[in-house]
Amino acid sequence: MRMLTHNLGFPRIGAQRQLKKACEQYWAGSIGRAELFFAAKKIREENWLLQKEAGIGMIPCNDFSFYDQVLDMSLLLGAVPHRYTPVATDIKENAEIDLYFAMARGYQQHGLDITAMEMTKWFDTNYHYIVPEFTAAQQFRILSDKLFHEFNECKRVTETTPKPVLIGPVSYLLLGKEKQNGQEEKQFDKIDLLKQLLPVYIEVLKRLEEAGAVWVQLDEPFLVTDLTEKQQQAFQYAYKEIRKQCNLKILVATYFEGLQENINLAVNLPVCALHVDLVRAPQQIDDVLKAMPPKLSLSLGVVDGRNIWKNDFSKSLALIEKAVTAIGEDRVMLAPSCSLLHSPVDLDGETAIDAEIRNWMAFAKQKLDEVSALNQIKAGNKELLTINARAIESRRNSTRIHKKAVKQRVAEIKDADATRNSAFTVRQSIQQQRFNLPLFPTTTIGSFPQTEDIRQLRARLKKGDLSQQQYEAEIEEATINAIRVQEEIGLDVLVHGEFERNDMVEYFGEQLDGFLFTKNGWVQSYGSRCVKPPVIAGDVSRTSDMTVRWSCFAQAQTSKLMKGMLTGPVTILQWSFVRDDQPRWQTAFQIALAIRDEVNALEKAGIKVIQIDEPAIREGLPLRKKDGPAYLDWAVKAFRLSASGVQDETQIHTHMCYSEFNDIMEHIAKMDADVITIETSRSQMELLEAFARFKYPNEIGPGVYDIHSPRVPTVEEMMYLLEKAVALLPVKNLWVNPDCGLKTRRWTETIAALKNMVQAAQQAREKVEQPALV
Repeated sequence: MRMLTHNLGFPRIGAQRQLKKACEQYWAGSIGRAELFFAAKKIREENWLLQKEAGIGMIPCNDFSFYDQVLDMSLLLGAVPHRYTPVATDIKENAEIDLYFAMARGYQQHGLDITAMEMTKWFDTNYHYIVPEFTAAQQFRILSDKLFHEFNECKRVTETTPKPVLIGPVSYLLLGKEKQNGQEEKQFDKIDLLKQLLPVYIEVLKRLEEAGAVWVQLDEPFLVTDLTEKQQQAFQYAYKEIRKQCNLKILVATYFEGLQENINLAVNLPVCALHVDLVRAPQQIDDVLKAMPPKLSLSLGVVDGRNIWKNDFSKSLALIEKAVTAIGEDRVMLAPSCSLLHSPVDLDGETAIDAEIRNWMAFAKQKLDEVSALNQIKAGNKELLTINARAIESRRNSTRIHKKAVKQRVAEIKDADATRNSAFTVRQSIQQQRFNLPLFPTTTIGSFPQTEDIRQLRARLKKGDLSQQQYEAEIEEATINAIRVQEEIGLDVLVHGEFERNDMVEYFGEQLDGFLFTKNGWVQSYGSRCVKPPVIAGDVSRTSDMTVRWSCFAQAQTSKLMKGMLTGPVTILQWSFVRDDQPRWQTAFQIALAIRDEVNALEKAGIKVIQIDEPAIREGLPLRKKDGPAYLDWAVKAFRLSASGVQDETQIHTHMCYSEFNDIMEHIAKMDADVITIETSRSQMELLEAFARFKYPNEIGPGVYDIHSPRVPTVEEMMYLLEKAVALLPVKNLWVNPDCGLKTRRWTETIAALKNMVQAAQQAREKVEQPALV
């Protein structure tokens, strides 16, 4: 007898990023809905058949999304903010897909100008979700049939009964924000909407049951977080109501952390199966098994859904054996730890990776095979175990991983290495005299539009159609053009545009020892934005300059200040596939020392302003509050190690986006960056309130327009945001900038938006009287 295998979700972008290309063509108007839907249908069918071929017992459906699975739930449940009502009536044929994309990206057509919904990080991953918006009078109804169409489609294609995947009702509410008239509203609790929401969930489940569904997966990742008593009661109430009115087999899926004090709550929900993450929290297995009631099945997430290293079958089998011994094989299910959304699609095409190292790795397709292999080994196939053991031993003993000199440098780090020479107030005075910038100095976050021409240059260089000299000449021309555009617009502190960079992490990884790269190891970050994370396979060090050439070239083209642009150590760590054979802090410190060397080289070369981006520092925060301080201590120290080798007159910037900082303000301040730029436009400067309450001492650039939307914001709306900022923070500490880099935007909208931004800054200067500064 074999255990039931299943998968929590599969990457939806396609092995060659087909969905990204189709969506972007649709947004550009070069293909229609039929072509978009055909591309999506093909990806879904390939994914389903691949999972069937791998021997997965329950194949998931509704894990496919054009943009984001949380946005899918909002559309399914009719939780569409009121401001999109004109979009639905404006669109020809009332196309659901266009309403959906308007919610994700904003809408600026046919005389309408509607902002996008807020976006933030999905727990501690680099995936971004669209934040649901709830009002006190929120009503829910089934609005979309996507779920039901895909269930029937999967059933037909695979000739099996698929397992629909939905976000569970309590987690869906907890993912959202209370809003009233477009502003965040704290006078009601979103969890109180559960009684209005549950009847619609139950109606959805009944329709699935009528369509022939047997199992349904409800993702409730909030079960691994710190819950209030009211939230615990919400889980009990929700699943009791679902059980009363629904005969489906419900599997509640948890992931990214252990259940800890929520074990009894989770195992006693009236459901048929519970999924636990035994990669992130293998230690929970004993307590979960002790608490298991009769008849509840346990899904073991033993294959890592978030990294690319091959599963150690011996460790996984020990966990499986514990479960089988305790509750019996018929109640044990095998699966990856979480959705494979966070893994690249297929390792088979990565022939350029060294064969020995490649044998240590597994992508989404291979992880399905690992789930099946574990089942086969448990049933008696010992040959698969032997083959796996050889690969694990090869990696463990490889001399290619460990470098004594790198480890020694980390061991010799002193507290003084992570401290600037003078306090911020001293540095600020020195820098103001040196730079003589106006009030509300304007800048951008770093990147400028990477057009098809720029991307083609890189492709031609890789193919050998361009020499390195020809390539660099073209990049120089693009850089000069970007500088001239910025000068004409009137920006105060310029950037070189980063045209030579493929990705803000990959670019650095390519120049650091200890990294390796894939050809098609793409994962979705948000919408059509895909990234190809480097793989940290060994100890990390810097062997030569990485950015000095381009920063110095750019500075030589202008009399204005030019920022040197770097990615910070925690972000490089978070946005890479990290080695799992040493503590994360140790790898972070190795990267920090490498970035420190580059910062010092930039300063020596005459670059006066250096930005070290850390958009992922909040993302890496553990899901449990008690685990936060230890992480923040080493994360902040890693940033300070990278930034603290310069003189007082060198201004250090950092950038963070799409994160909630309220509970970590003390640590953001401890980073001691001279200037921090943050995303605030989608949340209407809501984030600044946390900085104001904390009395954040350093300079800050709150983003005044959303770069993830193609719409061009008006001067008036940016002025509105600046006025909110002025009311909260000292004028002398305020910068003006977009939310994030402009890499994904087009030049026309970029220039128009930046012109409006500069005009807003000029108007803000005119409104502020000089005595107000003191």
